[in-house]
Amino acid sequence: PISQRSNFRREPEQRTFAGNCPIHGEVDRSEVEQFDGSMAARQCKQCQFHGLRVAPRSSEEHSLALANLQAESVNSALVGSGITPRFAESTFATYRANTPAMIQALETCQGYADNFGEHFQAGRNLLMCGNIGTGKTHLASGIVQHVIRQHRAVAVITTAAEIIRVFKRSMSRDSGYTEGDVINELASFDLLVVDEVGAQAGTAYELSVLHETIDRRYNLVKPTVLISNLPATSKQGVDGKSTPSLEQYIGARALDRLRENNALLVGFTWASARGRT
Repeated sequence: PISQRSNFRREPEQRTFAGNCPIHGEVDRSEVEQFDGSMAARQCKQCQFHGLRVAPRSSEEHSLALANLQAESVNSALVGSGITPRFAESTFATYRANTPAMIQALETCQGYADNFGEHFQAGRNLLMCGNIGTGKTHLASGIVQHVIRQHRAVAVITTAAEIIRVFKRSMSRDSGYTEGDVINELASFDLLVVDEVGAQAGTAYELSVLHETIDRRYNLVKPTVLISNLPATSKQGVDGKSTPSLEQYIGARALDRLRENNALLVGFTWASARGRT
């Protein structure tokens, strides 16, 4: 069967050109889009093949060909991770933590990424809740980059609204994919990060989509990171009405499932840094 085109992971752009190789003369060369937006020329295909398949395993030529292969694999995973250009440089190293609460948030997120092998085995989730502009997406992008680079994981960050859009598109006859394909793809990632939960309208359909996504990953023991500007659960307001919460947008059962198994929770309670330099 033809492999399904991904609804969430973009392939790096490629361009072929006539080039030269000192060993093989005139050959077709190609360059590939890099995670930082630049284009990089690939090694000559014949040199790469010789290095991987023919050269002795102990040779420098074989090591170089192997390193090229691994670098290309990591680059493809980063380009396909859903990290947008704005957050391409958002790593743990570039996160400015200058209060105890920010340091705590950084340490929890870094610990989650460092120990991802263990969290992956346990299907342990991470909830990042709190104020707008406090660096939640920055730290989540740092987690995604780290698990791709250090653990060779397939990790994707997307928004709740994008997941819902992709589900809705599956209903049109010419979409070329079904709702089942969307769920299967979202369930296949080693790590799924869902950003901006609670920014959508909160309809019953949206709730069921997010619930099903979380539920499937829970059943497969796959870790999920959820990011929201809302607190996890509602409180009773002074007027007797419930305050908005994550629970309203994913359902109480999905929230319970996310919290199971010693899930990690990071509260972003400080003021927004947006607009400050």
